[in-house]
Amino acid sequence: MTDHAIADRPALHLLCRLRRLVLLGEHIPYAVLGLAARVFPAAVFWQSGQTKLDANWRVSENAVYLFQEEYRLPLIDPAIGAHLAAAAEHVFPALLVLGLASRLSALALLGMTAVIQLFVYPDAWPTHGTWAALFLLVVARGPGAISLDHLIGRWAGR
Repeated sequence: MTDHAIADRPALHLLCRLRRLVLLGEHIPYAVLGLAARVFPAAVFWQSGQTKLDANWRVSENAVYLFQEEYRLPLIDPAIGAHLAAAAEHVFPALLVLGLASRLSALALLGMTAVIQLFVYPDAWPTHGTWAALFLLVVARGPGAISLDHLIGRWAGR
């Protein structure tokens, strides 16, 4: 069918334009997707970690209180839980942004996401599902070319 014949059919013309638009999306490099999958959920966890600290970068009494009264995680002392969460919400997001130990960091934050979903905020599954999908992408496909993991891998000759 010629371009002239397609132009004579508005619906077919629209479908052709939509197909071209979809094909453009297939040209987005994984390096960009991997970077986004690391940076955006890392920012959420980093910000959450910041709320657990006081001005001197110590775990606040308010954070411990939240673990005692609101989060109420089973099998873990609230003070220990607050300290572990504050540490994890700083270490793993920083590593993800750098793209260093990316799969491990994504897996750790996926585990935290599961705990939050199951024990703390079960009604927030759409948000947690979005985080989980991004972490699973990093676990499955790696951090992408814009990462220290990639540079280390090239240096090591893989």
